[in-house]
Amino acid sequence: RWQGAALGSGQSVHVGGEVRYIALYCSNAATAPAPDSYHCLSGLNHIGVVVDDIGKVERRVQKAGFTPHSHADYTPGRRFYFNDQDGIEYEVVQY
Repeated sequence: RWQGAALGSGQSVHVGGEVRYIALYCSNAATAPAPDSYHCLSGLNHIGVVVDDIGKVERRVQKAGFTPHSHADYTPGRRFYFNDQDGIEYEVVQY
């Protein structure tokens, strides 16, 4: 679906179709290897949602009391992020 440069000199690959996809990210920064998967810090980076009208959704996010951040126009679209009350980060993107 898409691939290219990402945050922190990393690479991102979006695999899937127009309606659903998964985004994979790999940092180019060196990390110490973990002895096994039970000692590796990992987890959910963020949840992304694709919308038709990013301006309308941003206003709704603000009205709900959340603070949008990290706005960007990039290939292949426009995006912003916000964190919910539990600290989970969401990406809102319009292609």
